[in-house]
Amino acid sequence: MGATEMRILLHIGPDFAFADALQKQLDAHRGDLEAAGILFPTCLGARNHTRLFMASSDPARVDQLRHARGFVSFDAQRRLQEAVRTALTQEITRTQPRWLVLSAHQFGTTLTQTSELERLRDWLSQLSDDVTVMAHVDEPARMLARHYGHQLHDGRTADLHAEFSLLETPSYWQSALQAQPDATPDHGIFPEISGPVHWIDLAALESLWSRVFGPDRVQLFDTGGGFGPVWRLLGLPAPPPGPDAIDHTSISAAWLTRCRLFNDLLSRYLAHHHLSLPRPQRRKILTELKIAGPPLEAGALAQLSDRFAADIHALRARHPGLTFQAMQPDTPAPPWQEADPGDGFRASQYLLHYAPRIRRASHERTRPLKALPPLSPAAERFLRPEARETLRTLPDSRFAPHNALGVRDDTSIGAPTPDAGRPVDRRDRVIIACLKNEAPYILEWIAYHRAMGFDHFVIYTNDCEDTTVPLLQRLQELGIVTHRDNSDWTGPSPQQHALDRALQEPVVQQATWLCHIDIDEFINIRCSDGSLDGLVSRVPQATHIAMSWRLFGHNGVTEITDAPVITQFDHCSPKYCPKPHTVWGFKTLMRNTRAYRQLRAHRPVDLDPTQAQDVTWVTGSGEDHTAELLERGWRTSRKSTGFDLVQLNHYPLRSATAYLVKRARGRALHVNRRLGLNYWIRNDWNLWPDLTIQRHLPRTQAALAGLMADPVLRARHHAGVDWHRDMARTLLDDPKTRALYDLMLAHDFSDMERIAMISTLSTND
Repeated sequence: MGATEMRILLHIGPDFAFADALQKQLDAHRGDLEAAGILFPTCLGARNHTRLFMASSDPARVDQLRHARGFVSFDAQRRLQEAVRTALTQEITRTQPRWLVLSAHQFGTTLTQTSELERLRDWLSQLSDDVTVMAHVDEPARMLARHYGHQLHDGRTADLHAEFSLLETPSYWQSALQAQPDATPDHGIFPEISGPVHWIDLAALESLWSRVFGPDRVQLFDTGGGFGPVWRLLGLPAPPPGPDAIDHTSISAAWLTRCRLFNDLLSRYLAHHHLSLPRPQRRKILTELKIAGPPLEAGALAQLSDRFAADIHALRARHPGLTFQAMQPDTPAPPWQEADPGDGFRASQYLLHYAPRIRRASHERTRPLKALPPLSPAAERFLRPEARETLRTLPDSRFAPHNALGVRDDTSIGAPTPDAGRPVDRRDRVIIACLKNEAPYILEWIAYHRAMGFDHFVIYTNDCEDTTVPLLQRLQELGIVTHRDNSDWTGPSPQQHALDRALQEPVVQQATWLCHIDIDEFINIRCSDGSLDGLVSRVPQATHIAMSWRLFGHNGVTEITDAPVITQFDHCSPKYCPKPHTVWGFKTLMRNTRAYRQLRAHRPVDLDPTQAQDVTWVTGSGEDHTAELLERGWRTSRKSTGFDLVQLNHYPLRSATAYLVKRARGRALHVNRRLGLNYWIRNDWNLWPDLTIQRHLPRTQAALAGLMADPVLRARHHAGVDWHRDMARTLLDDPKTRALYDLMLAHDFSDMERIAMISTLSTND
């Protein structure tokens, strides 16, 4: 594509909350935007294009982000620049967009020198000579009130007098930059964190970007106008539905004081003992200091509003996107004074408490880097430069995957489980599921979960072409299943439509225990005798059990085979794998207390506040994590992931050809997203053996034999297997599908290589 054919929108923030919300919106609709000729690239960062920012920043001026990502040295930054240039050029060549959208709030908050902007401009000019710079801003006092908290969370030690002392200087921008300290990364000191906020001088911000990119290329908008200006510039009618909430949540002024006092003492402690505290650990400690109270009021910073009032008036005359109402300062309040930290807070006492943790974290950060094994043939072929940079630092990071959580994954865990011994007419342990074209897998899944102690299944289907519906109709005649046609679904997805309907079913309303899982998920109870009764006896206090996933890859199986899923696929993701976020997804086994008003794919939502005190969430290891899981989340964390008592064996791919059939069927929840190579890469984990579910094989086989003894079920099952095999052969006759199939099998990565590869993929896949 020539330099004049594509236009570039460069969104520079600087308001973090607005930029973050915009990036979420763009990411959520990345596929639709690409179809309209608009590229929001993934190679520069999943959402926030920090890689381009880091490549543009002054090599000699180290910021917190470059330090955290390992791009401090000239050589490392040069490699990053080459990787960014190569990756973005490839993505543009592949998509041939009419618009390229780049967004990072760090462009506006951290690039301060003309040379940095010129470097960015010169590089972008190689892609297009039509660049529009867009900034979303707010009244300066409000922006400072919000950003001060972000700085403190990252280590700022100075209070707001650092800004007030500069208000009488001729150039606030220049004075603020001169007051910023030199970077001392090992002690957590960075200019953009530890110094006064320079970019609230919006006139100087506009002047800098206009000098480099041209005054007709820079547009300022207030944050109150929402995302409309972005969509209008891109030639789109209106922002589509999606995550558009802008988080301006205020935190208490007392907590801000605690953070500042602790940071001040901590910085001196680190310098004295030659220690270095990583950013995540600092943030975690500061979060634990949280205390409720009134927020920092922007009206208390009225003197700052007065300082910039004339500039705002002049900017509004030049930028129609800055409205009078939105840029008005808050009503003046008593002048700012640092709030009392509350409860007799003493930073020294907290530092004494946290000192062992700080020393451990510092030791982990400064130990020598672990060596990486040689790249696999797949990694040599497919890993992008930015993925290789991620892979280089991954082994020494907290995201390095491993399987050492103290839980064994061999077949010696327990003996084959006995019969549950429950009456056949019981219907108080119910599984809800949504199916489409799943005929080969239904009977095994039903048999397995009946063997675990579940009584009944409420199953919704839509638009099936194989024998799924006849199979379920026969199971309904036998009293095992309640089948409902969901072909008339409305709303965001067929799955959510079905879940809303399920709560009206009498068998669901009368159930004691409920669970919504998919047919590619098996509840693997690892404790006691392996039954649901055995699990419940271990966590009698629990109302909700978050069953963390283990993701099982295709295990080298390419063909659709009429054999149990739980025996064909026995290698999976490592137990410790914080990234990507999908590895630690969970589904919920819940008592039917009706404490929540709605059921979603992973968990119930909309908690009745009058019942909150009666809800107890436990992990798959039986630990109480109610505080973390009570009202939000669909994935567990490093604290709450556990597999000792129960895990959810998730087989999202099955065999390679089965995946092609699944791809042709489409998705149940994200109906606007097409399954492809990225989904395969995210889910094809094949390194770690886990045979624990096979302790349940004897009971499962007995239950399955009972179902297959019914001649109608048996015939419909075999017809379903034949249909899927025929469909797979038809799909492989298509050259494009065959090429995808070959690519799938070629992407055979180690766990660390897979994580590095996934880091470059869109979060929308």
